Amino acid sequence: MSRIGKLPVQIPGGVKVLVSKDNLVTVSGNLGDLSQVVHKDISVSVDGDLIILTRPSDTKEHKSLHGLYRSLLKNMVIGVSAGYEKKMELVGVGYKATSKGQLLELHLGYSHPIVIELSKEVSVVAETEKRQNSIIILKSADKQLVGQVAAKIRSLRKPEPYKGKGIKFVGEELRRKAGKAAAGAK
Repeated sequence: MSRIGKLPVQIPGGVKVLVSKDNLVTVSGNLGDLSQVVHKDISVSVDGDLIILTRPSDTKEHKSLHGLYRSLLKNMVIGVSAGYEKKMELVGVGYKATSKGQLLELHLGYSHPIVIELSKEVSVVAETEKRQNSIIILKSADKQLVGQVAAKIRSLRKPEPYKGKGIKFVGEELRRKAGKAAAGAK
């Protein structure tokens, strides 16, 4: 079931991986440190520049945990070496975003601006050019955290299907609906 779990994880230069006795894996790199507790049945070993995960049996649960933890460790290694980035676009008249440090202020057509304070692990940049939609760029070493923050921001004003107004990911294709048919056509 898990062909992914059998593949070793390559450790790039500048990344250190430590495995403690209680299966706590800590990955350190130039973009930060990440930790993950691995299930007690899955054993993790570091062999040179490879992380190898092994499972005790071929039961369905062990196979699924094997692939899960291999993917999580690979995401951690990529995160501390290269990092993850999400770009979001605000589409709509008067929709804009500004960032000051860890504060993100959004104007989304409501009667008041929405201010979001982000955790220190996520860096945010809001770019606005004349006659262009505002772009929000989220960066972090933690893939799960940057995705969760992006989903929270998107939930404030999801793109609607008729005009496409709202917050969408850059490059996302929206399914558009046709509007009302002409009144005189029967």
